[in-house]
Amino acid sequence: MTNSWVNWAGDQSCTPASFAEPSSPEDVAAVLAQAEANGHTVRVAGSGHSFTEAVLTDGTLMRLNKLDKILNVDRESGLVRVEAGRTLNATSTALHPMGLAFPNLGDIDVQSIAGATATGTHGTGSKLQNLSAALHSVELMLADGSRVELNEQTDPDGWRAARVNVGALGVVTAVTLQMVPSFVLEGIERPIPVEEILADLDTYVDGNEHFEFFAFPHSPLAMTKRNNRVELPEQPRGKATEWLSDVVLSNHAFDMACRLGRRRPSLIPAIQRAATAAGSNGHQVDRSYRVFASPRLFRFTEMEYAIPREHSADAIREIKDVAKHFDTPMPIEVRWVAPDDAFLSPAGGRETCYIAVHQYKGMNYEPYFRACERVFDRYNGRPHWGKRHFQTAETLRERYPDWDKFAAVRHRFDPKGRFTNAYLERVLGPVD
Repeated sequence: MTNSWVNWAGDQSCTPASFAEPSSPEDVAAVLAQAEANGHTVRVAGSGHSFTEAVLTDGTLMRLNKLDKILNVDRESGLVRVEAGRTLNATSTALHPMGLAFPNLGDIDVQSIAGATATGTHGTGSKLQNLSAALHSVELMLADGSRVELNEQTDPDGWRAARVNVGALGVVTAVTLQMVPSFVLEGIERPIPVEEILADLDTYVDGNEHFEFFAFPHSPLAMTKRNNRVELPEQPRGKATEWLSDVVLSNHAFDMACRLGRRRPSLIPAIQRAATAAGSNGHQVDRSYRVFASPRLFRFTEMEYAIPREHSADAIREIKDVAKHFDTPMPIEVRWVAPDDAFLSPAGGRETCYIAVHQYKGMNYEPYFRACERVFDRYNGRPHWGKRHFQTAETLRERYPDWDKFAAVRHRFDPKGRFTNAYLERVLGPVD
């Protein structure tokens, strides 16, 4: 086993003094005891799909991939107890035959449950909340090896803090999820002019259970995707069709286009116009998790901000205009979610539009992302905790009404700062 760690994108890495893969809560407690003895801080890695420095440490790094069991399923209530390292996809696949599913998912589902919820990962749907809202309870192990069970009854503030915790409170070892009856989605993909969408945005957003789109700065078209429940039997695509659509066209062909754009930036406008002109007219009827998610085989880095929904159209236009002035072959992604009440949820307390910008691997992202962040700042934007941003605790505090409540829970659970690192010191401040 190597002592180095690298994230999925390949742009964050560290060499911890100690690396551990516990396979039980007792193992986790032993790792924490050793970290205490060695004077190490502790960070926990999920599947590595965050783009920030959230995991980086020179102390003890713990991976929970061996803590991946489903512990209990109550089909009647929909409550499912799982260990924290289990991935979203593995959970979906196992629960579907039992008649249960996540109410919503993002377009990637390889993340661990603990990692996805800790960073506020989300899908799209104006009446649906971030994934962390499905956490009925959270089992948290503290630095001394003790475990606390957090839910709305036992510890309301602890529960609201733990649902989006950025790894700042302790080690999440298990969660109880509130699932819903399994369902079939019809996914429809169509290219539509961006201005046509923005002129009638509420109809698109509220007229579908799940609506999102990708837009390129140099193309007037957006690639839209709408997913809605249907009372139809699942109609899984054939292996060849699935491979052609999800692997060849969406990954390899687009990767080649991005490589060309990186080599010859002057071709980026033409590449983007060609990509949208050839945009998908896809149609899929299948189990929910198969329609929500698709593979991501090429590498990039990303910034994503949550802004008040009422500013959606103006902010999208501004970001699209900003992107024209930078060399990036990649699109802008736009989604919507309902408000929730987790203390650090980017969608906390307000109807939210998420806008994401991307940069292809090997291309300079910082000037582009900083220019976009200036736009997001004007709309009181809150960054996705797992995506790149340049904020600090000082700039973020005023954007979260419950900031001080989270800080109080953090001090209560981790008074010595055992679970901190440089990223948390920057974005959350020191443990008071």
